[in-house]
Amino acid sequence: MQLPDLHAFVTVARERSFSVAARRLHRTQPAVSQAIRRLEDELGDRLFDRTSRNGALTEAGTLLLDHAQRILRMTSEAEAAVRELQQVRRGRVVIGANEAAVHSLLPFVRDYTAGHPQVSIDVRRVPSRRIATELLDRSIDFGVMTFQPDERGLQSIALGGDELVMLAHPQHPLAARKRVSIGEVGRQVVIAHNDPSPTRDRVLRLYERKHAAINIQVSLPSLDGIKRAVEMGVGVAVLPRRCALTEIERGSLVAVKVPELKASRVVRFVFRRTGELSHAAAAFLQLVRTERSG
Repeated sequence: MQLPDLHAFVTVARERSFSVAARRLHRTQPAVSQAIRRLEDELGDRLFDRTSRNGALTEAGTLLLDHAQRILRMTSEAEAAVRELQQVRRGRVVIGANEAAVHSLLPFVRDYTAGHPQVSIDVRRVPSRRIATELLDRSIDFGVMTFQPDERGLQSIALGGDELVMLAHPQHPLAARKRVSIGEVGRQVVIAHNDPSPTRDRVLRLYERKHAAINIQVSLPSLDGIKRAVEMGVGVAVLPRRCALTEIERGSLVAVKVPELKASRVVRFVFRRTGELSHAAAAFLQLVRTERSG
């Protein structure tokens, strides 16, 4: 059964007249009659009582009318849903990022949701080493990481720079210093993330190369937990400055430079070179491109 034929049938049933239905549909009456005849041939039953002067439905016609109305309603809803997707009035954007990278992403999420309030943003916790694989597997639309992926099927946009610093309570003995050495940091009670990451590995390798000790006395599962512990005076932490901008601005934490960790980190927004994106994801990528080029 064709949708135009069902539409013609529903219109004739509603108007109780082939001629009126033809005018409503902007079709000729023979064309409407042919549509009804095609449906009757397919179903093997009459839909209208031809002996009735008011175009009464047969039992089969009454049964079909209910189903036809539902089919046409669902078709209309489906078309409206697709149009909403095209107009980015619904949909979902899936982004993979580790805890630290989320802080660089949030300004773009804020701007995107302001313009597309009905689109869902799903930022999933994905280790940096897994992001390239999940992008190529299409498990996520985008990824955020602090290094350029080697995979040829991926490209990236720099979101901004960041640096590793020592975070301390304002009353900590080292908080008033402009800079500290990794040896001085290592002799403090160090609070670290217990989830392996490129940043954690980089810091530990540096201590190994310098033959310096680092007193990781407390390991916690989240950045918020680490920052809270530092605010409570439990110890110090080596983290990206961007993770603690709010706390630094309000004075609950102090960031002290560690020259041996001075190499800046570039936070990158990573995406596939080829392949279609959803309308919602394409709009997010365009926003990132526009804001980073502006």
